Amino acid sequence: MAKVYLDSAATSLWRPTCVAEAVARSVMIHAGYGRNRSAPSDAAAGEIFAAREAAARLFGARDASCIVFCLNATHALNTAIFGLYRPGRPCLISAYEHNAVRRPIAELERRGETELAVAESPLFDREGAYAAFAREIENKKPGLVVCTAVGNVFGNLMPIARIGELCKKSGAAFVVDASQGAGILPLDMEKIGADAMCMPGHKGLLGPAGTGIMVLGSSCPRPFLFGGTGIASEETGMPETPPERYEGGTLNVCGICGLGEALRYLELHGDAIHRKKQALCRVFAEALAGAGYRVFGPEENGATGLFSFDPGFDSEVAAELLADAGITVRGGLHCAPLAHRAAGTFDRGTVRISPQPNLGMRAAKKAAENIVRVLDKAR
Repeated sequence: MAKVYLDSAATSLWRPTCVAEAVARSVMIHAGYGRNRSAPSDAAAGEIFAAREAAARLFGARDASCIVFCLNATHALNTAIFGLYRPGRPCLISAYEHNAVRRPIAELERRGETELAVAESPLFDREGAYAAFAREIENKKPGLVVCTAVGNVFGNLMPIARIGELCKKSGAAFVVDASQGAGILPLDMEKIGADAMCMPGHKGLLGPAGTGIMVLGSSCPRPFLFGGTGIASEETGMPETPPERYEGGTLNVCGICGLGEALRYLELHGDAIHRKKQALCRVFAEALAGAGYRVFGPEENGATGLFSFDPGFDSEVAAELLADAGITVRGGLHCAPLAHRAAGTFDRGTVRISPQPNLGMRAAKKAAENIVRVLDKAR
């Protein structure tokens, strides 16, 4: 196991013990949700509803029925994108989107059903991002707009609430990718004005892998997955109302139970976790900048719990060298080539650092010194 794990933006290794306990308990006592009226099935239904309620509270959803459980953020984003795009009208995205957004739209392009438009804006320029979206919405008249809340490469914040206002005025559907923001920043559906907000359970939400959430606004997207739901079995189509409309097949009951515990933990401790991650990011960013490395992110550096830097040579090679020294980071393009093209880092990528909240400050300072020592020796 890595001595120092700095890749929580990919997957959090640290989780509250209550999460593991909930998963283990569910494995032993729960049956399939909604498939029969037995004590094991009813117990699973109660836990899943409690998890929906926790997610609805955390993300300002209208009620628990607006919480759809998915396999991960990619599943949630595909459900939202395929369910809300409008054939014949463009899909507009930011210049900082993950492939979980870009590739579903690319598939729609290949089918001839839409075209992609990108709101190009400089890195860490929220006013510029807003102006770019305003311009493209006016010119392109998109049917669907998708924007990340937090860039997964650089940790740049996007003006999603203001973009939501633009979408409301234009009539475009609006989807937010909250993969890096959920569990880190306050995200309120009413204030954002999104039709759907998508996130994984295994990153900032501190839940198990194989879990994800799509939070719905007032829209009811077309279903993406078709199958049994335990209700309306006589019908050939999916149910008309959420969440069952989007939850075909047996849910990951054990994972959702763990995720529910994580959500309740974040309700109590989320602010403290955010502050700790910010403080840890500052330790690493200051050490790297002080050693002459280019650190991406001005005054808001690390505010979202992650940042990137240029090691001065191929970022994947740098990540391998650090892994050999017992330090886990993420190098490369981070499944977000658009972001690297926008920032001018496409040729060799960047190294991303995203600490976990259980890392002590003294250990962080020592790890930062070791990162500088390893990279200085290599460049």
